[in-house]
Amino acid sequence: MARELVLMDRIAKSYGRVRALDGVTFRVFPNEIVGLLGDNGAGKSTLIKILSGAVRPTSGDISIRGEKVDIRSTRDAIRNGIETIYQDSALVPQLSITRNLFLGREPIRGPRFLNRMDHEAMETVARDLLRRVGITKNIPPSTPIGSLSGGERQAVAIARAMHFHSDLIILDEPTNNLGVAETQGVLRFVRNARDTGHSCIFIAHNIHHVFQVVDRIVVMRQGRVVADDIDPRTTTVEKVEEVITGMSDHELRAAIERPGAVDPVPALAGHEGA
Repeated sequence: MARELVLMDRIAKSYGRVRALDGVTFRVFPNEIVGLLGDNGAGKSTLIKILSGAVRPTSGDISIRGEKVDIRSTRDAIRNGIETIYQDSALVPQLSITRNLFLGREPIRGPRFLNRMDHEAMETVARDLLRRVGITKNIPPSTPIGSLSGGERQAVAIARAMHFHSDLIILDEPTNNLGVAETQGVLRFVRNARDTGHSCIFIAHNIHHVFQVVDRIVVMRQGRVVADDIDPRTTTVEKVEEVITGMSDHELRAAIERPGAVDPVPALAGHEGA
């Protein structure tokens, strides 16, 4: 059995009397793309914010490659190989493509105490990265991010995560407000991430987008995981929507017994990764 790349074990988060997460166990295996689905308020964003270091859990443990880690900030997450790409790309519009790719991690030329950035090296890497993520237009790396299209901005954000050898890339609604062509570009980037040795968590309200790129679907409802091993190749969008919207236990059992249906709470013991 493959060891998990990431294991979030019995994660709970409370805001006063409101329990946003209730003992969630969530896994990602190496070279796996996981779709994380659920209605608004299901707990998806809180879970991802905990993994990315933006929120501290009330209780529970996080392990990376079998080693327990303490993620107290986004810097801790980055040090542990976790990059998060939000729907607004978390880029600085006024800065160039090159500066956004290296933001806070610029290579230094000459003695470090002089703190002189190696602009030539950064621009060389930027040109290569833009080609790798499928930007075919001749866009100079000095171009401000604010002048790019939504899809191009997402491409830059994904390129940054890939360049810094992130083991896990979290994409939070990356196709929101994008056109058809740009959306297909982002989905292509996600598929390519697996081929280049990365794992991804893909969060989207558009289930059809999720079905196009993920290996496994996890569904959350009311702060809990209600399905964690749905195979998009053997089920349908309609059946996953039934799990998301919250069928009764009787309805869930009936769904399980239908031919080709998905067990909403399967065991992961036999999972071999991607």
